[in-house]
Amino acid sequence: MPSALVVHAGAWSITASERAAHGEGARRAAQAGWEVLEGGGTAREAVVTAVQVMEDDPALNAGRGSVLAADGTVRLDAAVMDGRDLEVGAVAAVTDLANPVRAADAVLGSDSVLLVAGDASAFARERGRRPCAPRDLIVPREVERLAAWKAGAGATDPADTVGAVAVDASGGLAAATSTGGRPGKRVGRLGDAPVPGAGLYADVRAGAACCSGWGEEVLRFGLARHTVDLAREATAQDACWLAVKAFEARVRGRGGVVAVRPDGGLGWAFDTPAFAVAWVDRDVGAPRVAGV
Repeated sequence: MPSALVVHAGAWSITASERAAHGEGARRAAQAGWEVLEGGGTAREAVVTAVQVMEDDPALNAGRGSVLAADGTVRLDAAVMDGRDLEVGAVAAVTDLANPVRAADAVLGSDSVLLVAGDASAFARERGRRPCAPRDLIVPREVERLAAWKAGAGATDPADTVGAVAVDASGGLAAATSTGGRPGKRVGRLGDAPVPGAGLYADVRAGAACCSGWGEEVLRFGLARHTVDLAREATAQDACWLAVKAFEARVRGRGGVVAVRPDGGLGWAFDTPAFAVAWVDRDVGAPRVAGV
């Protein structure tokens, strides 16, 4: 079976000064995920590795460097879905995990699908994940962004959720997402990233997809599941474009989606000013960047 991987480092009005960093962040994540696939790893292992690289990149809205909630804290959501058996693991509103995607991966296969806040952190500690100090997730750029947002200064919206999708040599498919959410979000608000069918979806019978954009609209529309359903009959690229067009028309949605099919076909589409994407398959051999 052909292997392929697509990652995205967020969609929205990424400023000109930040686009290079977002493109490079996506490229490095794709490279890390591709090395897993080339080494015989599974699609699930590849997408988790790729997303962790983006969580460790302070330029992106995931892990350290994420946007701040209204109370000035970083509150993180992440999820992993394995398309072989439709298993999902997710965590939400965690404040003391630098790599929530690893915690989500630990939840996958447990007796839960989605754990939140302190209970998610406690579960992660039980599974050997070390907590971090909440302040370690905060960077000066986001302190300034929150202050501008509160002052009504029209601060530029940052890139949103990061994610990855992959198909491996045995035909396995998986998707993973991670995000700090919306800048200035209400404490307690959850977006689409940790919700299967909305922020991500994977099914070996059709494909895998993950999304970026305003979570409320993605949740209402079910963008990832919609994309995968289209991929049952369409190419991955056509499925992405058709899904984004329907997303716009039905709920006035803004965002982006990436997808892969079991045959190794891949694609992406977006209706925001930018969407940092990196992709790789056996034909190209090394990650290529698009959308920024």
